[in-house]
Amino acid sequence: MSGGRAFFLTPSHPEPLSRVVAVRYVLPLREGGSLPAIVEADDLGTYVVKFTGAGQGRKALVAEVICAGLARAVGLRVPDLVVAEVDEALARSEPDPEIQALLRASAGPNLGIDYLPRSLGFEPAADVVDPTTAAAVVWFDAVVQNVDRSWRNPNLLCWHGDLWLIDHGAALYFAHSWDRAGDAATREYTQVADHVLLSAAGSLEAAHAELAPRLPPDVVRQAVAAVPDEWLLDDDERFAGPDDVRAAYAAVLDERLASPDSWLPALERARARV
Repeated sequence: MSGGRAFFLTPSHPEPLSRVVAVRYVLPLREGGSLPAIVEADDLGTYVVKFTGAGQGRKALVAEVICAGLARAVGLRVPDLVVAEVDEALARSEPDPEIQALLRASAGPNLGIDYLPRSLGFEPAADVVDPTTAAAVVWFDAVVQNVDRSWRNPNLLCWHGDLWLIDHGAALYFAHSWDRAGDAATREYTQVADHVLLSAAGSLEAAHAELAPRLPPDVVRQAVAAVPDEWLLDDDERFAGPDDVRAAYAAVLDERLASPDSWLPALERARARV
């Protein structure tokens, strides 16, 4: 991977997710605790499917959808997402009892992530990322408070010479406890010190000046709107329905983007220390 160019796409607004039907469970991916899998679908596509019945639950899938929409809107690469319908009958041909139980618990809509064949995991010691792109990724992770982009687990792929962001289920963690979400918008991103791209990043203030205008409230709401209703129905009882949950996510993100003085200086201090 060359370090001489920025790996940006033309920004695009989030779009509703297409729906496919899973027709064959191909292979479990046992690197993480949620046991995602490679699955073939009725559109002839191959996807990494993350299941609603996994330990991380639906909120991890909600975070994946919202973060993908926001990343795309600022010009970062993320694989395409779909809603993958899983029939309980898919479990019948699986000999592994753990997988059988997961598929049965996940009947209905799950998250499908476009499988990037022959992609390689990002290697911090070997792969070079230009300062503009590195700063954009660090800034983006600070906005969504992604706790999982470290040297130990970069969650980045190299595919056809480009850098792709994956696995955002650990972001937007404030939604796991709405009672304690009050200061989420202004909370410092303390995980920045361990961020895999911090040492390669250029100015994070410049990244904010360039990228924050690409996430006005209407774009944030489009990203949140892409989350299927089914993944929001069992949220906190204070919400009257899925649209109220979406509004709560959007409110935190809007405030965070509008209040960089509460978290952006800490990013620059961390960058100065590496």
